Amino acid sequence: MKVLFYGDSITDAGRDFAVPYGEASYGYGYVKYAAAGLKKRGLTEEEIVNRGISGNRIVDLYARIKVDCWNHNPDLLSILIGVNDVWHEIDGNNGVELDRFEKMYRILIEDTKKVLPNLKILLCEPFILDGIATTPNMDQFKAVYDYAKVVKKLAEEYGLYYLPLQETLKKAAVGKEAEYLNDGVHPAEAGAKLIANEWLKAFDEINIEK
Repeated sequence: MKVLFYGDSITDAGRDFAVPYGEASYGYGYVKYAAAGLKKRGLTEEEIVNRGISGNRIVDLYARIKVDCWNHNPDLLSILIGVNDVWHEIDGNNGVELDRFEKMYRILIEDTKKVLPNLKILLCEPFILDGIATTPNMDQFKAVYDYAKVVKKLAEEYGLYYLPLQETLKKAAVGKEAEYLNDGVHPAEAGAKLIANEWLKAFDEINIEK
């Protein structure tokens, strides 16, 4: 079974782009810890692929979907995207509006299902906490909650798997947000491990239903 992780810097997490498989390709984020769990479940290094790229928005994921997803022919595609679609608007007026986010995500799903009809897809909820990157503009960053609703709606509409993360992180991080998301967006070690644990629970459920 081949698993492909797809997303932005939260998935990228400093991975070595020159290494296609193995520890260096996982980065230091949640994929690193999820990969350790997957190996315990019998997957090999070649069956765990990280194709997160820092700074990506949904439009960037779609632009590279063939080379970074379809060509790998995975059995399970895990997608975590959404915060940059908001953040890039706040910082550079280059975000992806909510209706366009939904439209592009929908196209990505539909095209991927056509190319890989047996593929299982897990949509992960985008999230934020209070932190140095978010708190000064929290009123704007709260738009991420609306993007998360779109992700959940798409998962339900297309019969995909969905991994909620916002409330889990929020409850775990009360009074110690920086231990979970070091700037309000990017997971610190505790956050990465929590996300990986939740992801592995979802993976086990998907495997049961396979």
